[in-house]
Amino acid sequence: MPDRLVKIAEALYNSGCLKFGSFHIKSGAPSPYYIDLACLLSSPRALCTLADVATEKIKELAAANRIDKLATIELKGALMLPAIGCQTGLPCVIVRKEEKTYGATGRIAGAEIAKDDRILFFDDVISEGLSKLEAIKPLEDLGAKVENILVVVDREEHGIENLDKLGYKVHALATVTELARRLLEDAKISQQQAKAVLDYVKRR
Repeated sequence: MPDRLVKIAEALYNSGCLKFGSFHIKSGAPSPYYIDLACLLSSPRALCTLADVATEKIKELAAANRIDKLATIELKGALMLPAIGCQTGLPCVIVRKEEKTYGATGRIAGAEIAKDDRILFFDDVISEGLSKLEAIKPLEDLGAKVENILVVVDREEHGIENLDKLGYKVHALATVTELARRLLEDAKISQQQAKAVLDYVKRR
């Protein structure tokens, strides 16, 4: 398996970001696993590893596509974005989920958005892709263009296909299938846990 996948699987598992069991995701649907990047706050080494891998991918994309700024939405993607910004040298933007009504108002925090900015949007996972559209809209309303979206994990719930139809290029550092197979191979999870994830993906 690719070295990139090994690093991601180990970082997510060892930090506790990738959990197996019985969970409900944002949509309310049951899931046999859950990804919580907030756990990176207690695992600096895993945070640095994931930031390194993401930076490598962004530099690869920047070689073929102009990227002026990086953006994400609070909270999970925002935990990693500053570390990635340090390594890429690109200004960072955080899109708030709700309008701020005091101080520096609005939904945009961080770097200012200029018309025709080419922005790479970063986030932790992608499911169906709807939350990505909600976060990208404030950027596009200000005249920016979002062409590329980078996520840590693709939950394989058709989000990439949905956004591709709308003209966005979505790149995932890993799929949940790849992670489950890698962790099973390394004896980090049981056959039963891996099967639960793979069966879940097949049903989507």
